[in-house]
Amino acid sequence: MLIKLKQQPADKILALMAMYRDDPRPTKIDLGVGVYKNAEGVTPVMRAVKEAERRLVEEQTSKAYVGLAGDPAYGDAMVNLILGTSVARDRIAAAATPGGTGAVRQAFELIHNTSPDATVWVSNPTWPNHVSILNYLGVPNTTYRYFDAETRGVDFEGMLEDLAGAKSGDVILLHGCCHNPTGANLNLTQWQAVVDLLLERGLIPMIDIAYQGFGDGLEEDAAATRLIASSVPECLIAASCSKNFGVYRERTGLLMGITEDAGNTGVVQGNLNHLNRQNFSFPPDHGARVVTTILTDETLRADWATELEATRLGMLGLREQLASELQRLSGSDRFGFIAQHRGMFSQLGTTPDMVERLRAEHGIYMVSDSRLNIAGLNKVTVPILAKAIVDTGI
Repeated sequence: MLIKLKQQPADKILALMAMYRDDPRPTKIDLGVGVYKNAEGVTPVMRAVKEAERRLVEEQTSKAYVGLAGDPAYGDAMVNLILGTSVARDRIAAAATPGGTGAVRQAFELIHNTSPDATVWVSNPTWPNHVSILNYLGVPNTTYRYFDAETRGVDFEGMLEDLAGAKSGDVILLHGCCHNPTGANLNLTQWQAVVDLLLERGLIPMIDIAYQGFGDGLEEDAAATRLIASSVPECLIAASCSKNFGVYRERTGLLMGITEDAGNTGVVQGNLNHLNRQNFSFPPDHGARVVTTILTDETLRADWATELEATRLGMLGLREQLASELQRLSGSDRFGFIAQHRGMFSQLGTTPDMVERLRAEHGIYMVSDSRLNIAGLNKVTVPILAKAIVDTGI
């Protein structure tokens, strides 16, 4: 059997990491890996996380399994963080998952099992793993226009025009905030137009929210998700704690299913539990319990929110510094979009050949679609990147 296996394509980001590691140039810059790093190039453990873990070590008396959906307190805490009071709690089923990727995978499998004829519409571009998982599961999928390579903003008219062609029962995958990979986001007026289209066409939204708190603030970044979830009969939400709590390796995610009738919530919950059982049985608990401890303790939550806000403002400052330096060097405001984008990423909108030139000539590593990780920069490396971009002719 094993001799019949074929080599799988190498993961582009992992291959980029290997190239970066082997590059001897002292001025090299890694902007490819989608992980937050501070000015020292470290992904830190947040203060509140350290304190929550200390409490768990001292107070936890067992490592026995939790329920199939994870600790109910974790589900409650995350529902409150993301949705607030926008949707009645008795309409929401929730299950812990191994990271946001696990939540996305479970949502796609639920769609596949329940509505095999539904097409999942994803933005062009989107996080590559979205399409990879859909194809692996055999779920029909297609794209809708999203990123305008000329303006480096959202092609909103193209987006609405494409989604108007979706059939009733299709699923529309939306990024709740901080679009990955482009960094270009809709405003609330545009989100309302999307809601109107969802209702008009009988479409089901699935929201992937992985960067709450990295864009305009915790409440502001949840606004679109809350608007959609409170406006439509049904909704799926895949959430990740990897970025805003910095617990990447703890694999801490949540899948929510919002149903029109509270009387059906138990059935939805049972199906989420069943999916967990089939795929991994019980979800990991350590990261979920850390997050729960933070969100349910007033002091820890305030400290976490303060550190998260400092992280957000730091990335915003790097965006403004890079846009300003590019304007100074190029004599043009064509890079102003970088300061307008939000989250960890921006997409330059250039070609793979130009991206390769940045790597070969300047030691600047980014994904071939020209996505750059703003969190991979610091005040010293911003001018280096800006000069490389201008010298390359992007």
